[in-house]
Amino acid sequence: MFPATWSRLSRVVFSSRGQRTLSLFSSSGPSNWSKVVSDAEKIVGYPTSFMSLRCLLSDELSNVAMHVRKLVGTQHPLLNTARGFVSDSRNNLQMRGLIVLLLSKAAGPGHAVSDPLAQDMVSGIYPSQRNLAEITELIHTAFLVHRGIVDLKEWTVSDGPLKDMEFGNKMAVLSGDFLLANACTGLAQLDNTKVVELISSSIGDLVQGIYYENSNSTEENNVTGGLDVAAWEEQTFLSHGSLLAKSCQAAMELAHHDKKSQRLAYKYGKHLSLSHKLNSDLQPFVKSSAGESVSFSFSSAPVVFHRQIVGQERWHQQLHQATTLRNQLDYSKLLAAVKSEKGVSSAVDLCCYHGNKALEAIQAFPSSEARSALENIASTITKF
Repeated sequence: MFPATWSRLSRVVFSSRGQRTLSLFSSSGPSNWSKVVSDAEKIVGYPTSFMSLRCLLSDELSNVAMHVRKLVGTQHPLLNTARGFVSDSRNNLQMRGLIVLLLSKAAGPGHAVSDPLAQDMVSGIYPSQRNLAEITELIHTAFLVHRGIVDLKEWTVSDGPLKDMEFGNKMAVLSGDFLLANACTGLAQLDNTKVVELISSSIGDLVQGIYYENSNSTEENNVTGGLDVAAWEEQTFLSHGSLLAKSCQAAMELAHHDKKSQRLAYKYGKHLSLSHKLNSDLQPFVKSSAGESVSFSFSSAPVVFHRQIVGQERWHQQLHQATTLRNQLDYSKLLAAVKSEKGVSSAVDLCCYHGNKALEAIQAFPSSEARSALENIASTITKF
């Protein structure tokens, strides 16, 4: 869709502490999103919010939770992350697992093998596929917790006592590692070498993608090279799309589906993830109103498009014009500058493109309630 020779632009990044974005695979835009998710959960047998209950009720994690309680009253982001896992009406934290289950049900049992485990299927889903959905969520949650670690080099007195930040970081590392270890144990118990290879490689992709994100968002003197659209898509796939795409493919492998079905499941997960990330990046630009306080990442898709459209020189002029006398960035002015060009509409077009590619991939599966739910999810995240 885009030429491979997008010119690489440089950009100035102003320090923006506290603007770390955590993708929980939610859509804050469409009002019917909750209904779409609720209907989908009924199809797979039980709400996915209970999928990791065995892990969350374990004695080991209970001990971790007791220590996390000591962070109450501090400003460490781990506490907000933990609150979100317990109750968050705006976000659906288990969406990746839900999609794995829906794809498993939509595809059904493999046609090439008469499986003696078919009698163990619940709501048309193998136990191993349900375990895979849990593993996918555990990995995602572990990385969310790890990404809540605070960079102590940027600590200021207004953030609260330094010892609270240090303790919170230790708990983020410990609890994230615990979840990841449980996921790896469950992965080994699936007893499928190809599935282990797929999910292990997605963990590597996550690490690589997050490294790229950090290297592109923070630099000394607040100056970095800018992403082009092709690089943005590659980075976003690694940090947001690989886990879901490869989990969808792994679900097909566990049911002994052929390579074509595995490839289509992979494509659905990949394009759905990219479409969702674009939807998330677009929210400040399509939902903001006059006078409302806004903030956004310079690595978000609309800004990446905008920089390439206006060129490096004009982009730097706009940054300068949006900088106050105190050398702070006025995000409202910069948002207005981005919205005045075609960066936002280009990002919307790309969101719809990936949403349509996801819909195209799912059409190969038999018509069913599960397939309809997957279609609804893909359609909903392309609406603003």
